[in-house]
Amino acid sequence: MKFLKSGLEALDEVTVIALGSNMAGGYPSSEALLEAALARFPGARLPVLARSGWWRSAAWPDPGEPEYRNGVALVETSLRPRAVLEALFSIERGFGRTRGAANAPRTLDLDLIACGREVIDAPGLVLPHPRAHERLFVMGPLAEIAPGWVHPTLGRSAAELVVTATVGADAIPI
Repeated sequence: MKFLKSGLEALDEVTVIALGSNMAGGYPSSEALLEAALARFPGARLPVLARSGWWRSAAWPDPGEPEYRNGVALVETSLRPRAVLEALFSIERGFGRTRGAANAPRTLDLDLIACGREVIDAPGLVLPHPRAHERLFVMGPLAEIAPGWVHPTLGRSAAELVVTATVGADAIPI
């Protein structure tokens, strides 16, 4: 695991990406798939500064589906937010992701959580991610590597948000 060592002011400039999977595809496990996805970030101009460990949680809204594995990466990039999103979609497609029904099982789910302190509300791109602060499987891994990261609109740190997150309340590090 790689942890962010720089000061809190550096957190205002990082891009936060959440990773998730509950279908391993051709990999031995979802964790192996997620590791392979992270390995593609630098080639997409998304060099990883820090990354969390993997967390597990029941599938939502149907806990009968396979469990999820989730984590968070902090990246440094000169790409604009829309270009970051397109890079993430490209990586997802490379792992067999097809977008269909909401909350359906998937090989790879890459969510753009925040790009520095930017606030955007445009078709197809809302930053910060409108529900990330409610998700323990996002806030837990984020607080693990960057507890001082502050949500751009809520003004609360990852360490504070992890306590109030209610979606995926069963999420735990593995």
